Amino acid sequence: MRVTVDIVLFTIRDRRLHVLLIRRLVKPHAGEQALPGGFVHDNESLDAAAERELREETGVRKVYLEQLYTFGQPKRDSRGRVITVAYYALVPDTQTLCAGTDATDAEWYPIDNLPSLAFDHAEIIGCAHERLRNKLDYSSVGFELLPTKFTLTELQLVHEAILGEVLDKRNFRRQILQKGRVKPLKEWRNTGRKPAQLYSFCG
Repeated sequence: MRVTVDIVLFTIRDRRLHVLLIRRLVKPHAGEQALPGGFVHDNESLDAAAERELREETGVRKVYLEQLYTFGQPKRDSRGRVITVAYYALVPDTQTLCAGTDATDAEWYPIDNLPSLAFDHAEIIGCAHERLRNKLDYSSVGFELLPTKFTLTELQLVHEAILGEVLDKRNFRRQILQKGRVKPLKEWRNTGRKPAQLYSFCG
């Protein structure tokens, strides 16, 4: 039995939730699109393997990374008995992508318009998206997709992209401010109309 890690990397682009996919250069499923990932080395931890694979196959570094679930159905991999520990990661849309030695074409795809995927990666992405939706209201995951300073409109757009629905602006702002998760700053951003106040995450 061998162990792999696969990483579902999310970002927000054009107000939509996106997932990073690579095109495999090696068998099995050579030429097909898949999640970044690979086998765990004997001398590394699962977290270290996930960070290494993400760096090697996409060039992405220093992101929010959380273990998601273990996938171990028999015959899920034609190479033999393979157990996959899946992770999900979050990054603002500022990273430069660079495919690695066993992958090419690292690209972002909208969560609601994914191509056919290798292995059981569609199931893994679905599980990661559900985890992200469920953690949105009680954790800091939404803020990981934003710069350190943001407007409430930008925060609302992140929530809408993850949930896949439009939220009432007044209710959203009231709830966010009541939870005490954001701190108003004495800074404003020119939005083309009236300036928008900036906020930061305060835990």
